[in-house]
Order: sequence, then C-alpha cells, then structure tokens
Amino acid sequence: QVQLVESGGGLVQAGDSLRLSCAASGFTLNYFGIGWFRQAPGKEREWVSCISNIDGRTYFADSVKGRFIASRDNAKNTVYLQMSGLKPEDKANYFCAADKGHLPRSDCPDPREYDYWGQGTQVNVRD
Repeated sequence: QVQLVESGGGLVQAGDSLRLSCAASGFTLNYFGIGWFRQAPGKEREWVSCISNIDGRTYFADSVKGRFIASRDNAKNTVYLQMSGLKPEDKANYFCAADKGHLPRSDCPDPREYDYWGQGTQVNVRD
C-alpha cells in the first residue's frame, strides 16, 4: 500500500523549532520529487518547499526562505522539513507530497503535479 505519513507537528512558542518527518511506505522516495504544503483554517493550501528530482536542489516559498530546510534520507525512505524561527503565521496543517514524474522548480507550487499525499501534521505556534 502506497502511503506517506507525516509526523512531528505540535504546539510551540514563537521562535522555536520543529522538524517534520514524512515517511514513505509501499514505494521508494529516492527518485521522487517532494513537496511540502500547508493549509491554515479558512485559507487555501500554500506551497512551502520542494526537493526537485531534476537538479536535486531544494526550493522555498518566500515566506519561509531562510527559516526552513528540506532534506531527504534515502536510507530511511523519509523526507524532513526542519523549521526554525517559527512565527504565529506558520500555524497550519502541513502536508508532504511525492511526484513520480519530473519535478522542476517551476512545477513545485502546483498541487496537481503530485501523485501521493500524506494526511498532514498540525503545527501550532503561539506568541
């Protein structure tokens, strides 16, 4: 069964850090493009970051650039989103997604590019 499972969310203070994990089962993440998205209540889903399987680089939305780091551990079949300097506006449900095709930077923000999605993990940040 193909599955992505996020974990690591929680309640933190502004300025704190969290590391989200996204573990894959039923397929190997190595060659997939990876995206991270978030959705706050009453708002549209927002692209946060991606790991391109074209150039291997990571890309970030302006709102998180310099504060978030995306990475993958192929041996663990897991990807990570390290978040630091968290702000109240980062509060959202965070989702990882995997694209079995080519994922260039230009396609990263488009949710339609992704084939598999996790169920999300909630991040709450208080002042």
